[in-house]
Amino acid sequence: MKTYLARRLLALIPVALVVATVAFVLMHLAPGDPASVIAGPYASADDVKRLQHQLGLDAPLPAQLVRWYARLLRGDLGDSIFLRRPVLEAIADRVEPTLLLTSLATLLAVAIGVPAGIVSARRPNSSEDQALMLFALLGISVPNFLLGLLLILVFSVQLGWFPVAGYSPLEHGALQTLRSLVLPAVALGVVQSGLIARITRSAMLDVLREPFILAGRAKGLAERTVVWKHALKNAMIPTVTIIGVSFAVLLGGAIVVETVFNIPGLGRLIISAVLRRDYPVIQGVVLCVAAVYMVINLLVDLSYLAFDPRVRYQ
Repeated sequence: MKTYLARRLLALIPVALVVATVAFVLMHLAPGDPASVIAGPYASADDVKRLQHQLGLDAPLPAQLVRWYARLLRGDLGDSIFLRRPVLEAIADRVEPTLLLTSLATLLAVAIGVPAGIVSARRPNSSEDQALMLFALLGISVPNFLLGLLLILVFSVQLGWFPVAGYSPLEHGALQTLRSLVLPAVALGVVQSGLIARITRSAMLDVLREPFILAGRAKGLAERTVVWKHALKNAMIPTVTIIGVSFAVLLGGAIVVETVFNIPGLGRLIISAVLRRDYPVIQGVVLCVAAVYMVINLLVDLSYLAFDPRVRYQ
């Protein structure tokens, strides 16, 4: 186990290096120049060149890439061109709403998707199964930004139960923070709950046909014990896998929903950075999101041990 964990952690290094290189190259190959944006439309060519030299953007691309690697080795993501502050500080200021929104949406998706998948698997082809799978199909099909706009129209504009937009930090009270995140979390979570429900149903159907389930029922075990204690545990590996993938997808999908609900998270930060060609911020956010992806994948792999004792990592 320790050897496997050490190998996986070491394997994260080249993956992070590839992500950092791709993010750097793509940003510098994209059209646009931050110096031109900063200088303004009426700046002369000499002013733009002078500003490029001050920002270090006139150096050859390989030289800029080497400097980027050197800063990463020191744990430094550089300074934002427009914010005039370290990128790590800018990300730290914006990470709270994004992580809270993604976590709340994931909990909601699991709370809806897993029970729906179990109920559908217990009664395949029944009216309950068809209704739940129809809901799952609608959840997968509806874009999260459209669902978010509909939720704002109904629960904020017409009923007035939740704020239309904005985010209340935790320091202002957990209840206010929860109220500001409920609608965006629903907009994100409902979409992923449909996928989780379908995967859970498929895994449960396979497990419920296994001989040990039939043997448990033949011995007189209660149906609740058979389903929740034996079948669900054996069906959790594909379910946990899709939950981990859903968390990563929600982290990326939060960019659009944060814009709809005017939440000052990482999504708003990276959109403003793209519009301004703020290379350090874009590269820093992409690298941090990739790091979260890698950590989630590692945690999902390690969670298999809790559900299936036959899994062994060498």
